[in-house]
Amino acid sequence: MMNAVIQVKRLTKDFKEVKAVDDLSFSVGEGQVYGFLGQNGAGKSTTIRMLLTLIKPTSGEIEIFGLNIKEHRKEILRQVGAIIERPDLYKYLTALENLRIFAAMSGVIVSEKKLMDQLALVGLAERAHSKVKTYSQGMKQRLGIATALVHNPRLIILDEPTNGLDPQGIADVRNLILQLSKEMNKTLLISSHLLSEMELIADSMIIIDKGKKVVEGKVNELFDPAETIVELKTMNDDSTFEKLQQSRLQKYVQGKRNDCILLKLHRDMIPGIVKELVQLDVPVVSFHSKHSLEDYFLSLTGHPHAEVVKN
Repeated sequence: MMNAVIQVKRLTKDFKEVKAVDDLSFSVGEGQVYGFLGQNGAGKSTTIRMLLTLIKPTSGEIEIFGLNIKEHRKEILRQVGAIIERPDLYKYLTALENLRIFAAMSGVIVSEKKLMDQLALVGLAERAHSKVKTYSQGMKQRLGIATALVHNPRLIILDEPTNGLDPQGIADVRNLILQLSKEMNKTLLISSHLLSEMELIADSMIIIDKGKKVVEGKVNELFDPAETIVELKTMNDDSTFEKLQQSRLQKYVQGKRNDCILLKLHRDMIPGIVKELVQLDVPVVSFHSKHSLEDYFLSLTGHPHAEVVKN
């Protein structure tokens, strides 16, 4: 079994009346690119700030590298590189000068050659002596990642690394993340609100909404093309929902959204499900199969009236 680099158990953070993170648990395996997905305001940045000890949890536990974050804070953070929101760079200095400063702040001694290697890794070697103020937003983002790598961390945490980038900038950051994972065996936790982007780079992912877990799993299982989402509309969704919860179909029921009941199942099972609904005397108004799980996930995280059933 893969070693857990991050282990989060029942993590909660309250800000007065607002529960930003609500009883959240997840695990990130060593060497994974782990997608941390949710709409803006879902609680992603708050969770990441707790992982980096920038804010304290209201309750719950965090272990990184098998160590409790409260008791081993300095030891853990020495092995973590992170960017939260946009990287904090010195715009009137060159890329190389920025790296020198960040290396000094990290307390590591890094040779000039090593710094240049870091810039080459992020595709900026040719602009090493250019001032950062002349960089595009995508170049600044890649330089920010280089500063997070300067002390050779085991774990890299990136909060919305493709935010505000053009398509080329997004592709550059995506390729860099894959290189860090596949060639350098780094573990990466990456937050995003773009499901399509996470699908391209992540091994596993969690999707959260209003601080709660909606779904978690391996990307290739979550996005199995044979899996489909069915929107079931009936004459009385509330009583039908209760009836389905007590039936053999319970394991397929995902929740309610608007005036529909959501089912997740293999498309080959659809004829049998329809037969079962007839036997249960469910007054079906419509039965609509969706082609993409993306529609389903974004409807759960994007709709104010989404209700999720815990399995």
